[in-house]
Amino acid sequence: MELRGVCCVLLTCLFYTSSADKDFFTSIGQMTDLLYTEKDLVTSLKDYIRAEEDKLEQVKKWAEKLDVLSATATQDPEGFLGHPVNAFKLMKRLNTEWGELESLVLKDMSDGFISNLTIQRQYFPNDDDQTGAAKALMRLQDTYRLDTHTISSGELPGTNKDVAMSPMTVEDCFELGKIAYSDADYYHTELWMEQALKQLDGGEESTVDMVTILDYLSYSIYQQGELERALDYTKRLLKLDSAHQRANGNLKYFEYQLAKQNKVEAEEGQKEKEKREREKREASDKKGRPADYLPERRKYEQLCRGEGIKMTPRRQSRMFCRYSDNNHHPLYVLGPVKQEDEWDRPRIIRYHDILSNSEIEKVKELAKPRLRRATISNPITGVLETAHYRISKSAWLTSYEDPVVDKINQRIEDITGLNVKTAEELQVANYGVGGQYEPHFDFGRKDEPDAFKELGTGNRIATWLIYMSDVPSGGATVFTDVGAAVWPKKGSAVFWYNLFASGEGDYSTRHAACPVLVGNKWVSNKWMHERGQEFRRRCTLNESE
Repeated sequence: MELRGVCCVLLTCLFYTSSADKDFFTSIGQMTDLLYTEKDLVTSLKDYIRAEEDKLEQVKKWAEKLDVLSATATQDPEGFLGHPVNAFKLMKRLNTEWGELESLVLKDMSDGFISNLTIQRQYFPNDDDQTGAAKALMRLQDTYRLDTHTISSGELPGTNKDVAMSPMTVEDCFELGKIAYSDADYYHTELWMEQALKQLDGGEESTVDMVTILDYLSYSIYQQGELERALDYTKRLLKLDSAHQRANGNLKYFEYQLAKQNKVEAEEGQKEKEKREREKREASDKKGRPADYLPERRKYEQLCRGEGIKMTPRRQSRMFCRYSDNNHHPLYVLGPVKQEDEWDRPRIIRYHDILSNSEIEKVKELAKPRLRRATISNPITGVLETAHYRISKSAWLTSYEDPVVDKINQRIEDITGLNVKTAEELQVANYGVGGQYEPHFDFGRKDEPDAFKELGTGNRIATWLIYMSDVPSGGATVFTDVGAAVWPKKGSAVFWYNLFASGEGDYSTRHAACPVLVGNKWVSNKWMHERGQEFRRRCTLNESE
């Protein structure tokens, strides 16, 4: 098989889409396995290339030898064949050796590589993974207000300069634009097609031609109401391809609409002109990301960028760091835990140095093989299901699986004073590309009476969240109602009550996990329930206590 043919097979295999939804993009931890898979494939590909080169070297030596012989023989064919040895060798070459050469040329050196690729491709990401990763980049772009050049060049805030990074190509930018276009998201289509165009204009070589990029770009701009710019890009396209059928049609339509618009403007009085100018400015101000389902999106993203509400000096003066022995608990009298107030209403407390590095690695080791796409409880049906606003994978660890898990559960009980026997199992989560969990409540609201009915342990009274990794950029836990932001610190845990002592839900605990911009975020959490806390946290009749 020719090298060109094998490359075609390679590309076909690389873009093979399995029927299984693997959701690789939702967990950085599991994506690391893909790097080793790709490394193995590269090694296999190099072995194949060496085998092809060895084969071609043999063919080359044979051709060079015969080239010299043929040149000599054809100068005096009769004299050459008059020698019986030359005549014999000619018969032998044509009857035997050329057949051997044919077998060598036809020998397929790719069997080992193709076999390895076939085995490995069952673990490859699919179209959903690629789309998910692309949308994650656009989510990071919006949340952290990054321009396309910053993302394309890889110069993200918090990036480790020692970590290798290959910049995005024209093809990469074009692919992001296409994915946005398929969702009718013309705002991001314009941004990424413009970036692809800039890189092409800058001299970067690409398999994507400028005409195709301009076609997407002009239409996405038109869809956002900018006729003149859309017309300019259409004219530029037609300079490159004057026979482009769609562009010629668009040119006539854009020119007609502009002429119509100009005519109306010419006939308008001063008041109408001022009104139209005002409408244009308003339309320009509104241009941007499509409206979505989350009313607190702006506040959520501000908090993720560290633009949260600052406490007044008076409130700040009531926030302390202290050593806590949890009311003289025997385990912590001589070795109290380090406690820090993160927020006052709701009270959010951080405990430092809760898990050691060895404990963290053990928990990750136990969880990683079982990580599955994180789910949410459907508020209507109560059924667990995946959601686009929760991008992570999680696993549940029981106390009897390993002594480390049992120790962690006991430690949580000793520090909080709450009974963990009725708590949910320890949940371990690893966030993916742009991993996040948008604003939500941990407790079941009144309109969700069956939220935890199957557990039979009442509502979630409190949340214990352990950060098992540092995150160079992004990944904060933010409380959107009150403006609090808690940043990941490896080995620390944060704790808050979801319910007042009366049993009523504390709606100020609505919180979110911000998208991870750079890094690999691991957390584990424990949700304590009402049952078993009757004598540990006594009820009151005051709904706000």
